[in-house]
Amino acid sequence: MKKALIIIDMQNDYFAGGNMALDGIEKAMDNTMRLIENALIKGYEIFFIQHISTRQGANFFLPDSEGVKLHKQFDLRVGTVIEKHYPNSFRETSLREKLQNKGINNLIICGAMSHMCVDTTTRAAFDLGYNTELIYDACATKDLTFQGKTIQADDVQYAFMASLHGIFCKVKSAQESIIDHRTNEYSEILMQ
Repeated sequence: MKKALIIIDMQNDYFAGGNMALDGIEKAMDNTMRLIENALIKGYEIFFIQHISTRQGANFFLPDSEGVKLHKQFDLRVGTVIEKHYPNSFRETSLREKLQNKGINNLIICGAMSHMCVDTTTRAAFDLGYNTELIYDACATKDLTFQGKTIQADDVQYAFMASLHGIFCKVKSAQESIIDHRTNEYSEILMQ
């Protein structure tokens, strides 16, 4: 079963000192690195999605800025970098074509922000017919405000994961995902 790890927008602006620092981004990065290690062991394709803002009035992920760069922890040689300009990682990018060319129908998604690009990409993957795992502890978000009310990042995270789980994807922890993939591999070996 061919799989791909899709890492969305883990860029400098989302980390401390960036223009849009997120709650939980360091934990998300730690778990993303574990997912990369597992993907390399399993031979999964790895895609680093990089958002470059072209929207009028944008204040982060600006072209040619330090904040737009993918995080320095990533060894970009182990995967493919795909640039995007919209929340949906499939919109006007080569992601779908690259997945089709490699015969990949199973995705593992992580990254930022949970309530924006992660949510939009996960829903688009469902619409395109992909089987998707979303790794909640390898995602990060921020406080949101609506009609004068502040919704804490932790509540935003749980609300979006709850709304996606079941129909659009299976929401798992990094540990559950890694163990499931190891268990499935051993089961396939035993059945031979």
